[in-house]
Amino acid sequence: MDNTRIFKMPFASVYPHYVTKVEKKGHTKAELHTVIHWLTGYDEKGLKQVLDTKIDFETFFAKAPKMNPNVSKITGLICGYRVEDIEDPLMQQIRYLDKLVDELARGKKMESILRK
Repeated sequence: MDNTRIFKMPFASVYPHYVTKVEKKGHTKAELHTVIHWLTGYDEKGLKQVLDTKIDFETFFAKAPKMNPNVSKITGLICGYRVEDIEDPLMQQIRYLDKLVDELARGKKMESILRK
């Protein structure tokens, strides 16, 4: 499977869809940012810079300050694939983020989303 297209897609072009998804279900952009911060280690300033410079997903994850050590606790299906079984590390990171956004949109408790 050729994942080059999504790897080169600007994070800033997908971000509004994440915001829409969570807001449509009654959640906030701040909650979304909490999830992104937890996963990647980006702070608010770093996330703003990512969105302003329109870096792609590959660079977004490559330059992430620190991926959360508990990412292995993110399990389950996303887009028909088990996130824990995805072999490509970058695709797995992208799907981790998708999974967390889905959990937030579905109303899962933040404590559970952040694997506490």
